[in-house]
Amino acid sequence: MKSVEIAGRSIGPDAPPFVIAELSGNHNGELERALTLVDAACEAGADAIKLQTYTADTITIAHSGPGFDIEDGPWAGRTLYDLYREAHTPWDWHAPLFERARERGLIMFSSPFDATAVALLEELGAPAYKIASFELIDLPLIRTVAATGKPMIMSTGMADFDEIAEAVSVAQDAGADDIALLHCTSGYPTPANESDLRTIPHLADSFGLATGLSDHTSDIGVAVASIALGACIVEKHLTLNRADGGPDAGFSMEPDEFATLCRNVRLAWEALGRVRYEKTDAEMGNVQFRRSLYVVEDIPEGGVLNETNMRSIRPGFGLAPKHYDQLLGKVVKQAVKRGTPLDWDMFD
Repeated sequence: MKSVEIAGRSIGPDAPPFVIAELSGNHNGELERALTLVDAACEAGADAIKLQTYTADTITIAHSGPGFDIEDGPWAGRTLYDLYREAHTPWDWHAPLFERARERGLIMFSSPFDATAVALLEELGAPAYKIASFELIDLPLIRTVAATGKPMIMSTGMADFDEIAEAVSVAQDAGADDIALLHCTSGYPTPANESDLRTIPHLADSFGLATGLSDHTSDIGVAVASIALGACIVEKHLTLNRADGGPDAGFSMEPDEFATLCRNVRLAWEALGRVRYEKTDAEMGNVQFRRSLYVVEDIPEGGVLNETNMRSIRPGFGLAPKHYDQLLGKVVKQAVKRGTPLDWDMFD
């Protein structure tokens, strides 16, 4: 698997999970709230915070009709234009948000939705780009982003395998060298049983790229489980308070929950460790609690070991129990007290 580096941070199987806090529309139309979300992401332990760079006019048109009217899901009853007009992050907010992220030591990047968004983000020095799930089939956009030469994270929600392969190929042909893939189920929220995390290692094996999870479930269990299947990146939406509402609040994590997520995905990664069969330092002190062979009755000099005076018991300082049958009938060279661990030196 090829690792990716974003702003000096290595992302791959040999590095702790790269945790991205998705700001999305959880600013609720307030710059100060957006800035506070940057602070909250930092304090929760995120590595990065991600924006979405579009306007209602660059992502759709003001229109009502089939396809433009949302009929079900969390945004039912609205038009696409109205939803994106509320959820978008105003372009003049981007500079102060990037500055706040730099002050807090957070990596900030964004999902651009057209070439004008890429141009804005290039002016701001964005260190990487995210291709959103629904844009994975927008190959002209992928070419534009790839031409920047910056690392790309591509989310795969809604895409079939061939569409993913085509998007990766187009990005590579257009100049993208560092690409990561995020397995994603584009349900808002996503039921845990539709997460299909076994797709993560399949993506990694198929494309040889760093792979992670864009998670829209309502808890942290799915994200933590993804680490065991090789996820190098975890992305999850962050809000200050779900009760405050907003277009993405229902499937977003509050700061204390996000902090728990960060701790646990990193703990899961540490727990993966390596293939090992030797004892660890933590185990060495417990060797005494293994079973071994002991004398359990006093035996005089010249006495014979038998099923009555020899047993496999704890502690573990005697000969291994596998030698039990071999030792039956052995003659001791000298008297042996009850409670003595058996040793080969006791016999001729």
